Amino acid sequence: MKNNILEYKGYHTKIEFDSVEFILRGKIEGINDLVDFECEDIKDLETEFHEAVDAYLEFCKEVGKDPDKEYKGTFNVRISPDLHKKLAIIAMKNGDTLNASVEKAILEYVSYDHKAERHIQNTNKILAEELKTESIYQYDEKSLHLGSKIVPR
Repeated sequence: MKNNILEYKGYHTKIEFDSVEFILRGKIEGINDLVDFECEDIKDLETEFHEAVDAYLEFCKEVGKDPDKEYKGTFNVRISPDLHKKLAIIAMKNGDTLNASVEKAILEYVSYDHKAERHIQNTNKILAEELKTESIYQYDEKSLHLGSKIVPR
């Protein structure tokens, strides 16, 4: 799994590569203000992100504004009217609000993704523990062949 997400002081960014300009870009996600940054060298990426967050926080202090917090917990979701109706009916049957039902569904979705990620990590660990590398030496009168192969333990 690739990891192009950085975190600093409670703010997150997703790094994207611009193949036209040949630069790396990011912006602070989950806030209303636009705070972005870019750099050409991957080694400078984390520093540029930190500087963008620090500059944002300093700017907010200078103008007397509270910095936006990430993901306030409210967002609009557009779904088909048929799905909306089905969800509303299920919520009523369960004695829940529509928001509570959506939150439960999202929690299940996020939990499933986390469980799947853990499963992949555990599977990779088990495979690594059960495999070993053996060196192979083959010799004949004309040459010596060196190599390796992965075999079960």
